[in-house]
Amino acid sequence: MPTHEREITTPVDLCAPDGRLASGAVGWSRTPLHRTVLPAGWGRRKKWEYWCVLTPTHLVALTVADIDYLSVTAVHLLEYGGVETGRTVLGPLGRGVRLPDTLDAGPVTALGPIRARIRPLDGGTHMRFSCDTPQGRLDADLTVDLPAGHETMSVVIPWSEDRFQYTSKHTARPAHGTVRLGGRVLDFEGGWGVLDHGRGRWPYDTRWNWGAAAGETDGRTVGLQLGGRWTEGTGLTENALCVDGRLTKIGEELEWEYDPDDESSPWWIRTPASERVDLLFTPFHRRLDRIDAGVLVNDTRQCFGHYTGTIRTDDGEGIAVDGLTGFAEHVHMRW
Repeated sequence: MPTHEREITTPVDLCAPDGRLASGAVGWSRTPLHRTVLPAGWGRRKKWEYWCVLTPTHLVALTVADIDYLSVTAVHLLEYGGVETGRTVLGPLGRGVRLPDTLDAGPVTALGPIRARIRPLDGGTHMRFSCDTPQGRLDADLTVDLPAGHETMSVVIPWSEDRFQYTSKHTARPAHGTVRLGGRVLDFEGGWGVLDHGRGRWPYDTRWNWGAAAGETDGRTVGLQLGGRWTEGTGLTENALCVDGRLTKIGEELEWEYDPDDESSPWWIRTPASERVDLLFTPFHRRLDRIDAGVLVNDTRQCFGHYTGTIRTDDGEGIAVDGLTGFAEHVHMRW
């Protein structure tokens, strides 16, 4: 059953000239179509790029964010069952980072203890970043492809005319490259890229769930994009499936059952009114990220693990999900 949500098929502005949400911006699209200039609302504007590149044995993630009064740049590297390292750097008034208003309008850069550059390519995205970590110098050189016709999920979540979020979530994008840590090289050939691109004006206190995964299962290439809590009551969700590059948008809010204080217990994520999503997520590692910088408080509990269960596409096809590598998170932000 197709979603009830409005599908946007032509370019549109996110904001009206006065900075409020444009009436025609609310909806979702299969490719990024929103022009996301945020002309007003200092202090509430949030812009970020989060990339995670996953393999069956290790992953790396990069965050570059400007939340008006602070910049946040972070790197996280995890070898499953082995080394975990990274670094987070905060800067006043967004200092040290540059993010274009609209996805792929130009490079994303960070200067300082973490140096990063994310730039669009024909057919993909290239990123390089480096920093010192407790485990030695980290240098990454990665490319995430965007195959022709590969669909992604972009959506505007409208809390009000003054508070709204545009998010573009990409899954199952093929990735390759290397990360050097000290004297070792980690190969990311055959990896999968996950993108969270965000532009919006947020309430101060927010909670959300987010989960994503990608890989080969049941003879198909599958990407999972799962969200919750922060979209409730808005009439839209950020939930979608990507199967062999084709997007299935899910308009149902997901039901999340988990214990945020138990790092090893499974998570059950499902659509309560249909058979669109019925997944069990079993963690093998949990990352706690807590920042208390006065006006900014971040409590993130991000678990990495495997998804198993079933999903169903728009045409009713059921697909068995068997051990897709990904993550699920529980986040409380005051920002």
